[in-house]
Amino acid sequence: MLQPTTKKFLSAAALALAAALVRTAPAQTPGTPAGPSTAPSSSAPGAAPAAGQTAVAAPGTVAITPQNAAALATPYTGPKYLNHWEIYGGLNLMNGQAGQNTPVRYNMGGGEFMGTYWFTPGPGGPLRKLGVAADYRFGAGTTPVISPYYNRVLIMQSIQSGGLMYRGPKNRYAALDFHALAGGTYGFFNYAVNHYPGGSPVAACPTQVSARQQGTLGLYCNHMAPYAAVGGSIEFNYSQKLAVRLQPDLTFEHFGTETREFFAISLGAVYRFGKK
Repeated sequence: MLQPTTKKFLSAAALALAAALVRTAPAQTPGTPAGPSTAPSSSAPGAAPAAGQTAVAAPGTVAITPQNAAALATPYTGPKYLNHWEIYGGLNLMNGQAGQNTPVRYNMGGGEFMGTYWFTPGPGGPLRKLGVAADYRFGAGTTPVISPYYNRVLIMQSIQSGGLMYRGPKNRYAALDFHALAGGTYGFFNYAVNHYPGGSPVAACPTQVSARQQGTLGLYCNHMAPYAAVGGSIEFNYSQKLAVRLQPDLTFEHFGTETREFFAISLGAVYRFGKK
């Protein structure tokens, strides 16, 4: 039989345990099932959270906040490609061959200027992606020759051409265009011979040999030759009107007895104006 002191101790322990259970039990409204709250949020999907609410993003997304909601509402500021005109100017690198039988090609550095008119820019119109272009290029460089009097001589080309432009894929960041040009190039091959101190002992080409000269450098004679270029350009937009263009080309010329293919590339700036 339990002693009176033991009975009092057990009774006090039972009362203390019951009081602890009452304090830790969650308060519930009669008729409401127990468990975590599942009440839906009052915010509409995609809306900025109200004051006092915490933005919660779906997996793989960024939560909408008052700051980025305002940024998304900002009107589109990129180029809309509604311009009729654009002009391009840049630095140009070309290669070529200075004579029919010269053993190596030579490189030229220079500049390029192109003006383009787009027929019907914008989403409508049968010619909305077509334009016409006029192009001018100038390049100068030195080529090696086999001669005891010269090591390398200066060659220059002045190129005028025109053709069609086609506007390819584009977005607010960049645009891709394609072009085909045809025209003529005038080659200056006798500059070094004409500026040789006291007169050159050799001529640049066979038809320019004088009585006091012995042989030639094997270069072409100065003349105009057919020229063509096909290529494309990628434009990285800086603003609605201004972009940076990188333009590679495959070029063709016919200074000698056959058409020869060369490579050219230019880098410069495009300015668009004259909206539809």
